[in-house]
Amino acid sequence: MPNDREFDRPSRYRISVRGHLDDSWSDWFDGLVITQDDNMTVLSGTIADQAALYGLLIKLRDLNLILISTSREETAAFVKE
Repeated sequence: MPNDREFDRPSRYRISVRGHLDDSWSDWFDGLVITQDDNMTVLSGTIADQAALYGLLIKLRDLNLILISTSREETAAFVKE
């Protein structure tokens, strides 16, 4: 197994959940940008690695939010924000 595994480094994600979270939750979600669209909240930004992604998904579950989608944004050259 290679030492430089793709999911063990920072990547940009977009996570959609049903319902509304206001911007004050951003710190609790590791600084992700929170936006609303209809009856949906979108969290987007850089997540450190797969372990951090799973931790974030657990936080959403613990808030009883319904997960609509999770997508990893592909980038040719990753630049940390």
